[in-house]
Amino acid sequence: MSRPSAPKRRRLSPPEDNAPTRDRRQSFLKNAAKWDLEQDYENRPRRLDKKKKKGENKLPVRTTEGWVAPPTAQVEIKSEDESDSFLASGSDGGAEDVDVEEEEKKPKIPARQQILEAKEELARIASLVNEDPEEHIGALKTLGAIAESENSTVKKLGLATSVTVFKDLIPGYRIRPMSEEAMGEKVSKEVKKLRQFEQKLVSGYETYVKQLAALCKASGSSDEQKASLATVAISCACNLLTAVPHFNFRGELLKIVVGKLSTRRVDGDFVRCREALEKLFEDDEDGNVSLETVTLLTKMMKAKHYNFDESVLNTFLHLRLLSEFHQKASYNSVDKDEDQVNGKKIKQKREFRTKRLRKELKEKKAIAKEMKEADAAVSREERDRMQAETLKMVFVCYFRILKARSPKLMGAVLEGLARYAHLINQDFFGDILEALRDIIATAELSAAADVSEDEDAESEDDDDEAPERNLSRESLLCVITAFALLEGQDVLKQASTLKLDLTFFIAHLYRTLHPVSVNADIELSSKSLHLPDPGAPETHQPASTNKINVQTTIVLLIRSLSSVLLPASALRGVPPIRVAAFTKQLMSISLQLPEKSCTAMLGLLNRVSKAHGKKVAPLWNTEERRGDGVFDALKPEFEGSNAFAATVWEGELLRKHYSPSVQEALKGIEGNVREALKG
Repeated sequence: MSRPSAPKRRRLSPPEDNAPTRDRRQSFLKNAAKWDLEQDYENRPRRLDKKKKKGENKLPVRTTEGWVAPPTAQVEIKSEDESDSFLASGSDGGAEDVDVEEEEKKPKIPARQQILEAKEELARIASLVNEDPEEHIGALKTLGAIAESENSTVKKLGLATSVTVFKDLIPGYRIRPMSEEAMGEKVSKEVKKLRQFEQKLVSGYETYVKQLAALCKASGSSDEQKASLATVAISCACNLLTAVPHFNFRGELLKIVVGKLSTRRVDGDFVRCREALEKLFEDDEDGNVSLETVTLLTKMMKAKHYNFDESVLNTFLHLRLLSEFHQKASYNSVDKDEDQVNGKKIKQKREFRTKRLRKELKEKKAIAKEMKEADAAVSREERDRMQAETLKMVFVCYFRILKARSPKLMGAVLEGLARYAHLINQDFFGDILEALRDIIATAELSAAADVSEDEDAESEDDDDEAPERNLSRESLLCVITAFALLEGQDVLKQASTLKLDLTFFIAHLYRTLHPVSVNADIELSSKSLHLPDPGAPETHQPASTNKINVQTTIVLLIRSLSSVLLPASALRGVPPIRVAAFTKQLMSISLQLPEKSCTAMLGLLNRVSKAHGKKVAPLWNTEERRGDGVFDALKPEFEGSNAFAATVWEGELLRKHYSPSVQEALKGIEGNVREALKG
């Protein structure tokens, strides 16, 4: 008989555990509605092994063989433990190895292909910005990124393209920075869009100008690549300075140009900067740009102790105030207009106007004022004020150089003072004439020292220590400047009261006639096209079309003699003894002058004999001799030379001169003398 199976026993949970399970289930159901499952999922930490690998979505590259898909960089992503392993060892060599592998696996594009792609990209950006500047103003950042390329050719293309883009984008006004209050104001969409465009334009332009300033520092470097980039940067800066001088960051561009002009090495970049300043001066209408530029130039000259190229100083002769400014000034003051008393205009006679007419005139003035502000026109008073300050700074610079006796700048300073003579007031005359006397006295002492050295036959080593100055040329320029200061001015009538005696300059000119006439380079200047001295050091002086301070010695001599013998109408009363002494000496030195110089000197004597015929006629006629004794040609003072005791016998030799032009010039002089004797 089978054994019956045991009854199954039901496994029961302990009764004490039922209550907590039920409570947890009820609390779960109650709080389920308050849960935010999406937020909990968002706050979960991401797994690092699911990151996308670098270079996975790169576009194909175009090469000479066609479009090629870029290779994907197989870089293992380490676990957290492996990535932090360098903390324990104290070295980061693993990370550097990964970077090196990434750089090695990047596709290398040929330089030529990079240039072609850069050209296409630059053309695309320029066309987009030109099409809609406000919409694509953000492309300036891309343009700046291209200009930062490691390829020097691409970098040059980016810099040059940026100049053209900025010249098209820059408006005709200066953009002021926006304050926080202005940014918080409620404006229309159009105004807001315009403000954003202007601020982005200024920001991009500032970055570009700073990049140019950094590149220009390598100008003249021995590294050809850096020097080439500096040349492009200087060209871009000069282009912007002359094209948009009114816009922001003009001072930074001026610092680039003035910094290059402070160097002693004259190269292509130097000439480009100098021409940019000359054009800037000529095109400046309000005088503000010229004042800022002259201020920077004078500071640079003082910092360099006036050791710079003289062509920089000649840029002052391109200022528009030479022809537009009509007041007189010195280095510390400016004369007021004649129609002003105590700084105020003299009131004119009041005209009778009806009430209706006064109201109409008032309305017209208000309209004219609004139109003037809208056109941003600079008033004549404001322009005169700017030009007056500029003129004072120019005179300060000239006077400091005169006091410093800078050897290579004296010619440029004297030429500049002669050109600015009509703008110099009476208070400045005495200081300038005193400085000119000191220069001439120094020249005479140096000439006497040279004569003594030649007599002692010293060694040739002393020639290298001598200053590089043409003292005879400087003395002639001093004479020209002294007479130019007085010609055509009201001070001529008050010369006696101001005690402006020019006898010192006249006597010096008389003493230098014989030494100058035997100068072998009398028809050459420092910038003439002639063969250089084989023993002189080579200097890089590019050909220049500048016609300032390039006159030859004979031209300066004739200009000086014209000022002394044929002055302005107010000083026509030239003493007869002066005319006779100079005429006799000039006929004597004409015998040893070259053909062209002799012809020019006889042409001057032709004008002298025509203007002072009766004063010089006794020199050709012995029967009308006024003086007794013997003429002393070596006398230092022309008053004691006894000129009327002399006879012009040089005409007999010049009549047999080989040059027909000299013979014709002599006939003109003798014809004037015969007419004077008949009269």
